[in-house]
Amino acid sequence: FRGTIYDPACGSGGMFVQSAKFKDAHAKQVGKKGDLPIYGQELMADTRRLCKMNLAVHGLEGDLGNTYGSTFTNDQHHTLRADYILANPPFNISDWGADKLQKDPRWQYGIPPARNANYAWLQHMLARLSNAGRAGIVLANGSMTTQQSGEGDIRKAMIKDDVVECMVALPGQLFSNTQIPACLWFMSKDKKAGKNGKQDRSGQILFIDCQKMGSEQLSRTQIAFTQEEIHRIAQAYHRWRETVFSDGGAYEDIPGFCYSADLKGIEKHRILYKPQIPPKTTDKH
Repeated sequence: FRGTIYDPACGSGGMFVQSAKFKDAHAKQVGKKGDLPIYGQELMADTRRLCKMNLAVHGLEGDLGNTYGSTFTNDQHHTLRADYILANPPFNISDWGADKLQKDPRWQYGIPPARNANYAWLQHMLARLSNAGRAGIVLANGSMTTQQSGEGDIRKAMIKDDVVECMVALPGQLFSNTQIPACLWFMSKDKKAGKNGKQDRSGQILFIDCQKMGSEQLSRTQIAFTQEEIHRIAQAYHRWRETVFSDGGAYEDIPGFCYSADLKGIEKHRILYKPQIPPKTTDKH
């Protein structure tokens, strides 16, 4: 695979460094070593300098725009259409410039509420994604279920437009700077069979529940996934899409862990607004 990677809240550049390490480690499967054009933006000047330094230390180059600043009100890459987006933006921020952006073209699925930027982040990243691109975003777990200020309607519109690919519910205590549970949103504008996987998953979403996982205790207040747990989570997705990273096993729904739902199934189990694993289901989709 070739393509650009983008992080609109890049901080000190950790996502870029890990992405480059991953691609170089799997060069035979995903492309030649070092082939990863980097684009990012950071709000704080000091953190932006740290990102530049971090990239340089690891032998990487990146376009961080002409200056630091808000991705929402001073977007440095408004013409970019990235092939890969990885981001861990700040959760639930309320002061993000919503009053200046009511008619912004990025809000394809609805105007995000002024008091929470979560759905502004999601829609910004969809707007910066190429037609065959894929995005992975870390957000607060509440973003999957919130109904406040039209967020449920935005989520419903995104699901009906088939841009949500996979949802992963995470346990609390995974991060050192917050105790609240988080989740992973995986989004794609093209879920057909092709370079993203041999399986056509149009009109379907994979739900993975990891809230009872995280067996490695790093400290009294922080846990981590074991390598076995990471492998299990990753293979659920790779088998579902039949990607180049799949171990070749067939995907199966596992009650309480993973569930592949089509839009009819999502409506049937009332998870169009509240994504979750339907308990003890035997339905196949």
